[in-house]
Amino acid sequence: METAYQLAWLIPVFPLLAALVTGIGLITFTKATSRSRSLASVLSVSSVAGSMVLSFWLLWSQIQGHDAYVQTFEWAQAGSFHLNMGFVVDHLTTMMLAVVTTVAFLVMIYTDGYMAHDDGYVRFYAYLSLFSSSMMGLVLSPNLVQIYIFWELVGMCSYLLIGFWYDRKGAADACQKAFVTNRVGDFGLLLGLLGIYWATGSFEFAEMGDRLKELVESGALSSGLAALFAILVFMGPAAKSAQFPLHVWLPDAMEGPTPISALIHAATMVAAGVFLIARMFPVFEELPVVMDTIAYTGAFTAFLGASIALTQNDIKKGLAYSTISQLGYMVMGMGVGAYGAGLFHLMTHAYFKAMLFLGSGSVIHGMEAVVGHDPVLAQDMRAMGGLRKYMPITSATFLIGTLAICGIPPFAGFWSKDEILASTYAVNPLLWAVGFGTAGLTAFYMFRMYFMTFEGSFRGNDGALLATIRAEVPVVEHHSSVHEGHGDEHSSDHGSGSVHHAHEPHESPFTMTFPLMALAVPSVLVGLLGTPMGNYFEAFIHAPGEAIAEVPVEGFTPEFLVMAGSSVGVGLLGISLAVLIFLQGKISSDKIAQSVLPLYLFSRNKWYLDDLYDRLFVTGSRRLARQVLEVDAKIVDGVVNLAGFSAVVSGEALKYFENGKAQFYALVIFIGVLGLVIFTSV
Repeated sequence: METAYQLAWLIPVFPLLAALVTGIGLITFTKATSRSRSLASVLSVSSVAGSMVLSFWLLWSQIQGHDAYVQTFEWAQAGSFHLNMGFVVDHLTTMMLAVVTTVAFLVMIYTDGYMAHDDGYVRFYAYLSLFSSSMMGLVLSPNLVQIYIFWELVGMCSYLLIGFWYDRKGAADACQKAFVTNRVGDFGLLLGLLGIYWATGSFEFAEMGDRLKELVESGALSSGLAALFAILVFMGPAAKSAQFPLHVWLPDAMEGPTPISALIHAATMVAAGVFLIARMFPVFEELPVVMDTIAYTGAFTAFLGASIALTQNDIKKGLAYSTISQLGYMVMGMGVGAYGAGLFHLMTHAYFKAMLFLGSGSVIHGMEAVVGHDPVLAQDMRAMGGLRKYMPITSATFLIGTLAICGIPPFAGFWSKDEILASTYAVNPLLWAVGFGTAGLTAFYMFRMYFMTFEGSFRGNDGALLATIRAEVPVVEHHSSVHEGHGDEHSSDHGSGSVHHAHEPHESPFTMTFPLMALAVPSVLVGLLGTPMGNYFEAFIHAPGEAIAEVPVEGFTPEFLVMAGSSVGVGLLGISLAVLIFLQGKISSDKIAQSVLPLYLFSRNKWYLDDLYDRLFVTGSRRLARQVLEVDAKIVDGVVNLAGFSAVVSGEALKYFENGKAQFYALVIFIGVLGLVIFTSV
């Protein structure tokens, strides 16, 4: 078993090697490598499969009771400063590795079908491998500095993948928005990292927590300054995990291909933020104001995301705001001290949200057979309907994911979300009320999404409806030969004169449906690891410093039945309302929207936060830049030009004093001495 721990460093190396081989091939033998599609896909999928096997080997060893394993080497030294690098294998690491590798493995299989006719097929696999490697390296990192290095690598890969179709304006803008927004959070993380090191002299998680506690208790460091450092560190996870006010990049990230949307939203980038909160828990838990900040930020973000998702018609953006909301639940759970519950929801959410995103990609793939390669029409749920008839596997798995995220028992999301709500209620009933109400909104918008997409009659052949939808959205720049969801017999390159579309959508190929079916299994069953009859997850993943000798067994107590029953009840209420409006049509959604038009527009326009940020930061920055340019041109350049002009004029004047006549020089000296004498005598 020790062999597995000694080989743990290979987990991120396998996909890194795949990315290097593919990337170097693209640079040196571009055409030959681009044609080697099968080789690129087999190499990438196999590398992640190897990492997955090794990850589960380590997970099983940790479940059997093996001690945490740390292996480091000295990377840098300057005087008394020592910085170690290496890897750590503990309960948290192995759980995260299992989630990351399984989702990445299935996403890579799905990619083969989804990107089958994409010109950048090989390049996409290279990016995916590098992205997966970066996340695995982050999870294995033993200290905050190494996490920061991989943290930036994850951000770089997200930039490349969101902007994969870089010649499409929406994708180019989205990757820049993601990059800039995350730089704000990462700058705070860097300042907090340096501040904590200044105070504690360590980058090790447990040491930072212990020393910071000692410094605050002894009065050597004020609690306010310690809290400031910790909140600065929290800015990093707030950006990565799309917490208010740094959440605005995540919906725009939908401009990237759907496989990367699934990977970002499920097991990699957004999970990195919650993971760092867990790693920094020894620091955060000693500072109540920081824990409150984390909890309130998560609760507000959960409500914010759910309230915006209510009115979104783009299937991918609806799921994006759903992710923001669910991440808010996780962060709120961590903030109230429910360490295990927050990570439990991270794990369950990773599986069912990956399935939902891949399901949306399957829907888009089927829709493009009918409406063509127009991302607006292919992703707008108003143009869908009745797809259950044509896409039975996609619809069944999407329904499973919908039930899971709505918290309906016995699906996975019920057990993890209920645990967060119960823990929150015990600490802060106000935050519980926010989470409780958000659960009802979640059930409503998710079943709205399901009914609009899969039930009723198919609306994709209604030319008038499609024209109305298309007229609402400005014309976007399409990739010349790249589009969402290729791989059907009806696809054709953009710009061809004769494009023939099918009259009906169709089910996706096996390479796309297999990952959906595989992810449906943990979406149903993985929640059983954390039931009141035996919370095996809590026994395995518990807060640092806690010792759990045996599996907690609480049973179905009256308290549990009340809390769980109320959360299921509000979920069923949301589902019932969605049935009346979007399935049976007994209530008109248009009339409801008109009756609360200001609220509807507030939600539809995403609380106007994007407009506010555009006016404050984008337009404001440009206006400031123009003003600085004016100052530079008229004042700074003016001073420089004046100095040059003065030098020229004085030089021209002084040259007449250099005539080579000794008598003239003597006269000048005499006048100077005379002037000096007169000046001193006065």
